[in-house]
Amino acid sequence: MTGDAAVVDVFPPDEQLDEERARPLARELGLTDEELDRIVETLGRVPSVSELGMYSVMWSEHCSYKSSRMHLRGLPTTGPQVLVGPGENAGVVDVGDGLAVTFKIESHNHPSAVEPVQGAATGVGGILRDILTMGARPIAVMDALRFGDPGGWTALDGTTVPVDPRQRHLVDGVVRGVGLYGNCVGVPNIGGETIFDPGYAGNPLVNALAVGVLRHEDLQLARAERAGDLAVLLGSATGRDGIGGASVLASATFEDDGEDRRPNVQIGDPFAEKLLIECCLELYHRGLVSGIQDMGAAGIACATSELSSAASMGMRVDLDRVHLRDDTMASWEILCSESQERMLALVRPEQLDEVLATAARWQVPASVIGEVVEGTTLTLSRRGEVVAAPPARSLADEGPVLDRPRARPDRLDALAAVDADDVDLHAEAARLAGGDLATLLHRALGSPMLASKRWVHEQYDHLVLGGTVLQPGVAGAGVVRLEGTDRAVALSTVGNGRWCELDPREGTRRVVAAAYRDVACTGARPLATTNCLNMGDPTQPEQMWELVEVIGGLGDACAALDVPVTGGNVSLYNATRGAAIPPTPVVGILGVLDRAGDAVARRVRDDGDELWLLGAPTTRGLAGSVLGALLGRGPGGVLARVDLDLERRLAAVLGASASDGKLRSAGSIGRGGLLAALVRACVGGGRGAQVTLPDVDGRAATTDGVHLAQALFSESPGRALVSVAPAHAAQLVARCEEAGVGAVRLGEVGGDAVELDGVAALPLDDVTRVHLDALAGALGESTA
Repeated sequence: MTGDAAVVDVFPPDEQLDEERARPLARELGLTDEELDRIVETLGRVPSVSELGMYSVMWSEHCSYKSSRMHLRGLPTTGPQVLVGPGENAGVVDVGDGLAVTFKIESHNHPSAVEPVQGAATGVGGILRDILTMGARPIAVMDALRFGDPGGWTALDGTTVPVDPRQRHLVDGVVRGVGLYGNCVGVPNIGGETIFDPGYAGNPLVNALAVGVLRHEDLQLARAERAGDLAVLLGSATGRDGIGGASVLASATFEDDGEDRRPNVQIGDPFAEKLLIECCLELYHRGLVSGIQDMGAAGIACATSELSSAASMGMRVDLDRVHLRDDTMASWEILCSESQERMLALVRPEQLDEVLATAARWQVPASVIGEVVEGTTLTLSRRGEVVAAPPARSLADEGPVLDRPRARPDRLDALAAVDADDVDLHAEAARLAGGDLATLLHRALGSPMLASKRWVHEQYDHLVLGGTVLQPGVAGAGVVRLEGTDRAVALSTVGNGRWCELDPREGTRRVVAAAYRDVACTGARPLATTNCLNMGDPTQPEQMWELVEVIGGLGDACAALDVPVTGGNVSLYNATRGAAIPPTPVVGILGVLDRAGDAVARRVRDDGDELWLLGAPTTRGLAGSVLGALLGRGPGGVLARVDLDLERRLAAVLGASASDGKLRSAGSIGRGGLLAALVRACVGGGRGAQVTLPDVDGRAATTDGVHLAQALFSESPGRALVSVAPAHAAQLVARCEEAGVGAVRLGEVGGDAVELDGVAALPLDDVTRVHLDALAGALGESTA
């Protein structure tokens, strides 16, 4: 026996297994033969049914990070601003004056593919509880969503893209689920991103981010440090919904339509969550909790083992005391259920009555289910008999760590050989739009890839709690005020599978830089990073190589930009019928504004203001671009490399210009290039603009159709579109020169059209209608 498992003479008959019966059951639960052998070695015996269930969920990819853990160790995770890094429920950073902010992003991809409404809703509920567990009040959520092409929109050649009913079903369900939960709990949704790309047709991505605020002294940690403390289960009754939900669904690919997996999806109750939040916050405020853990993936099995292992303690748990929805549940079902809206709190015996009274006042069910004990064994009993007695650490911290085979995909050489920048926009207008460039641009702006996501944002409450400074869609980052202070935090989520498909490492570096730039454009100072790495099947060497490269790019960029990684999530097996999604790291960057009133939106404000392009020069950047996708071109090309030092200098210029009130507007240039950035700024501000397009590689944009395509649609990194009052332009230029940041005057705000250098004039009314209403139309929704 290598572990500290308790010696159990005999388990109840319904728990007993011999090796012959254990092996097929272990395989059915997702454990390999080698893993079962290791469990037997750890315990010194064949596991019971309940123990096998516990190991299957705790050693799943979702809970153990067995394929990624050894690679994640190289990420930068420390800095003076970091109070809590990876390993707890969420990262925590110092924002000054004794205040801290906790934030994290996680996936709920597989449950949302099976049952979109509840999958998305419980994803929001779970990330809110992660924030609550740190001792914070949740103050905002965001969501990063990815679907296949829903169809129903006008392609560049004027034809209507065929409708995909499944994608419409997924979009409708996921958006309703996100809104259902967040709106009912009463936490504002301040933004995110909604992407449509054929690469996600079989496997949508639903990533939810939450942020909360707390004082340093209110920080809670998930550990059991004192023998005799009582384990109190707070929240909803435990049922069969969600058994193996996140832990099992997230550890396998889909080979069918997923209908048989619906029982694995958790069912959420946002009103119960609201009561649980308020109850826990009162318990924290009154000092009645010594440790706490959310019951998310793997349920009681996870919460008890992680609390115990974190402090090298043991715990005795009586499953008969767990309040249940169904008394016929087997012990392993109680342990592995992922029923929602539950927390496990550790309480001193002398404070138990106060805790139970507080829970009763908030109408939160509460049951004392166990006790912290000396030793390291987790002993679980049912009907007076022990059903499981594993070492807690073997479940929570000593799971498999796999160095899986990896191989660089041969296809990358073929992709790099493609000349993605050989696009002549005049020729494409002649081929697709009768030579009318304005018509071609209108159609591009009406695609789901570039159209406003207003239809999505309007289904979310962004005003509740009264702290939202910049509402969804008006900036690349959401901004929310920290109540009782002048401060605010800005958050952005960015992912781009098209970039990472071509070069996972450089694509991830660009994704981090884009999120960093979004935050800087609001005037905030970027502080820290969270991430959700949405990847394919790690058992396939090429997809495992992509994962390692993505982690390497994340580490490179976060170190260079001084935004340490404070936590996150790895979501693997995002594949259907053998087809994996593009590697899609979604990066969340958090920044702080010393004065919320300094926050800058991307919408232009006043006629006569000057438009400037700041940062790097515009270079060839159509590899992995939206324009390439709209033209029907397959993936290919070489990504323009990001200059991370320039990104830092650009962020400093943006922050200083915002704090002294010189910026009227600022927006990052990314997906869709300068054209998309201009339209967002002008439509948002209700004003036109006269623009001289920037040179590309030293040549005028009007030289030919190739340079024009780059000027309008290049997604080369390191650029921001800003507006300033004419009286402040010279100061902005001087600041840029001092910082070594490029500054090119593009034109000025005003008029009733977006005038593009004499090559096209886009009437503002038409552009506004197309930009704001196209997505709802494509989804078959009314725009009235």
